[in-house]
Amino acid sequence: MMYKFLLLFVLIIVSVPGLRAQDKPLQVIMIGAHPDDCDIKCGGVAALYAEMGHNVKFISVTNGDAGHHEQGGSELARRRAGEAQEAAGILGITYEILDHPDGKLMPTLDIRLELIRKIREWNADIVFSHRPNDYHPDHRYTGILVQDAAYLVGVPNIAADTPPLEKNPVFMYAQDRFKKPSPFSPDVSVDITPVIGKKIDALNAHQSQFYEWLPWINGNENNVPEGEQERKNWILQRRWPSISPEIRASLEKWYGKSTAASAEYAEAFEICEYGSQPSEEEIRRLFPMLGKE
Repeated sequence: MMYKFLLLFVLIIVSVPGLRAQDKPLQVIMIGAHPDDCDIKCGGVAALYAEMGHNVKFISVTNGDAGHHEQGGSELARRRAGEAQEAAGILGITYEILDHPDGKLMPTLDIRLELIRKIREWNADIVFSHRPNDYHPDHRYTGILVQDAAYLVGVPNIAADTPPLEKNPVFMYAQDRFKKPSPFSPDVSVDITPVIGKKIDALNAHQSQFYEWLPWINGNENNVPEGEQERKNWILQRRWPSISPEIRASLEKWYGKSTAASAEYAEAFEICEYGSQPSEEEIRRLFPMLGKE
C-alpha cells in the first residue's frame, strides 16, 4: 500500500510541467501595498510559477478601503477582498489581505514584525515588493517594511514566536518609472507573453480599480469601454504599449536574442541589496521560467 502511495506521489510531481521529481517547489511571496499591486507588478511571473508547480502567495499590506471615489470603508474592503480572491483563482495562487487602512500605512515596528512572520511562515525562497521610491506613500512604506524585514527574517530573537528562516531569501523590487534618487535597473526580465491573457484576466477581476477608481482619479473615466473583451484590451493597451530597450536587453541576457526578439510582454525586477545576493546560477534556479543555458 505504501509503495503504491509513493509511486502515485512521484507520478503527480513528474506530471507537473517544469517541475522534475527531484525538484522541490519554490516558495514565492509577493508583497504589495494594495489588493491589486501584486497583480499589476508580478501577475505574469506569478502565473508562470504556478503553472510550473511552484507555490505563490500575494500579500496586500493594506485592505484597500480608501481606493474608490464612491465607496469606502468596510464595504469597499470586502469588495476588494472578493476581487482579489477571484484573481487568485485565475492565477493559481494564494492571496492574503492584511487589515491595515488604505492610505494610512506607516513603517511601524508592529507591521515589520507581522511581515517577518508572514515571510517565515511561507518559508520564502524569494520575495518581491515595491521599491521605496514611489508616488504613493503606501507603496513606499511597503517597500521600506519589506527591506527592514530582509535581514531580520533570519534572526531568532526577532519575532521569536515564529521560527527564523535558515537561509535569507533573495529580495526583488518590481519595476517602476521613478528616477530619483535612482532609476529602476532591470536585473532580471521575464517574458510573460505566454500568460499575458491570464494576467489581464486577473486584472479584470479588480473591477473597482481598473474600470472605476483608476479611470476616475486619472480623469479618463469616459474612455472606459463597455464590453468585457474591449475592457481587457483597453487594460492591455494602456499598461503595456511596448518593451523598453533596457528591458529588451535584459531579456536577451536571460533568453538569448531570438526569444527576446519575439517577446511581446515582459515583467522586470531589480535585486535588492538587503537579501541574499544571487549568482546567475541561483537566479536561474529562482526563475525557472528563464530556462537553462
